[in-house]
Amino acid sequence: MLKINPEVEKAIKNGRPVVALETTIVSHGMPYPKNRDTALAVENIIREQGAVPATIGIINGTVHVGLDQDQLEYMASADDILKACERDLPFVLARGKSAATTVSASLAVAEQAGIRVFVTGGIGGVAPRDINAFDISADIPALARHRCITVSSGVKSFMDIASTLEMLETLSIPLMVYRSKYFPEFFIPGDKHEVDWIAESPADAASVFKTFPELGYQGGLLLTVPVPEADAIDKEQIAAAIEIAKTKIKNLGISGKAFTPLMLKSIVDASGGKSLQANIALIKNNAAVGAKIAVELAKKDILKRIIKS
Repeated sequence: MLKINPEVEKAIKNGRPVVALETTIVSHGMPYPKNRDTALAVENIIREQGAVPATIGIINGTVHVGLDQDQLEYMASADDILKACERDLPFVLARGKSAATTVSASLAVAEQAGIRVFVTGGIGGVAPRDINAFDISADIPALARHRCITVSSGVKSFMDIASTLEMLETLSIPLMVYRSKYFPEFFIPGDKHEVDWIAESPADAASVFKTFPELGYQGGLLLTVPVPEADAIDKEQIAAAIEIAKTKIKNLGISGKAFTPLMLKSIVDASGGKSLQANIALIKNNAAVGAKIAVELAKKDILKRIIKS
C-alpha cells in the first residue's frame, strides 16, 4: 500500500537529499488554484537547492510518496479528499479512500520510506482553551515517535503557543529556532516565547540530528523557522483577524479536524487575503531551509547511518 515515486526511491537508495511534504495544506489549507501553484512552487524550490521533493498523499487506498503533476492536481481540486492524521491511515487504506496527509501521517509515512527531512507550514498544537477545552494535535506526539527533522514556522498563531511549548518539553521533543531566539508565531516572526537552542545554519541543525542514533533517541527534531520579516503581517492586524475568526468558530461550535481549516479560511477573510500571502511565503521559505538541511545530511554522509539505526 506504499508506492514510492521512482525518482524518490532512487534518491533514497543512493543517499541523495530528499524532502517530504504533506498534502493537507494542498487539499484543505488553501483555495484552488493557489494550493496547486504553491505546491508546485515549493517542489521547485526544493529542487533548486539540490534536493528531491516527495509530496505524500493517499489516492484510492494507496499511499504515494512523490506525487506526479496529475496526482497533485487531483489532490488540489477534488472535493472528496479526506483529511487523515496518523491514526486514520489504516481506515483510509482498508477502505480505498483518498486523503491528504497531516503532519502526523506524513511523518509516519516519511519515516517508513526512509526520508529524514519533512517540511510543512505549521504543525498542530494545543488549541485555545476558550474554543476547545482539551484539544491537543496528534502532530505533537508524532514528533516524539518518528525520527525526522520537521521544518515549520511553529504552530498556527491562533493556537495556545505557551501550552504547546509545555507539551513539547513534556514529551522531550528537541526544539530549535532557525537564527532567532524566539519561537515563531506563524504569521509573524514572534517575540514572546524565548527558546533554549538556536540553529545558526542548516549544517548546525543537521549536526544536532546526527546525535540522535548515537543516543538511541527514536523521536524527531522540530526546527522552527520564523516567517521572513518582509512577508510578515502587522502584529495588531493579525491579532484582530484572529479574534474575528475565533468568534465565528465559537458561534458555529466547530472543533476537531474541521477547526484548523475553517479557522485559516476565516483569518484569510478577516485579513483581506494577507494571511494567505504570508502562509505561501513562509512555506516557500521553509522549503528552502529544509532542502538545505537535507543536502547537509547527505553531505555529512550520516543519512544512511540514521536510516539503518
